[in-house]
Amino acid sequence: MKPLILSIEDDAQMASLLKTLFEISEYPMIQARNGKEALRLFLSEKPDLVLLDLGLPDLDGKEIIRKIREFAQTPILVLSARSEDTDKIEALDLGADDY
Repeated sequence: MKPLILSIEDDAQMASLLKTLFEISEYPMIQARNGKEALRLFLSEKPDLVLLDLGLPDLDGKEIIRKIREFAQTPILVLSARSEDTDKIEALDLGADDY
């Protein structure tokens, strides 16, 4: 059984691309378009991997990392257009597994 992936991405084109890529590879995926929905899905669906965009409309992605790390060690991969080293360092320091 392949791992369940939670994609947290507010950009419709990027979300569609990710969905297509994982469907082709036959990975099960659930998607959230904002931070609140992401946390709700994380708690209810218990994904095996999180793909996280930092720039969300309601919560900063770094806050989502903080909240997930309060109770879970699920791998978190950050996929973000942010290119500042400080964003990368902070996300990794908060518990993201890769950027």
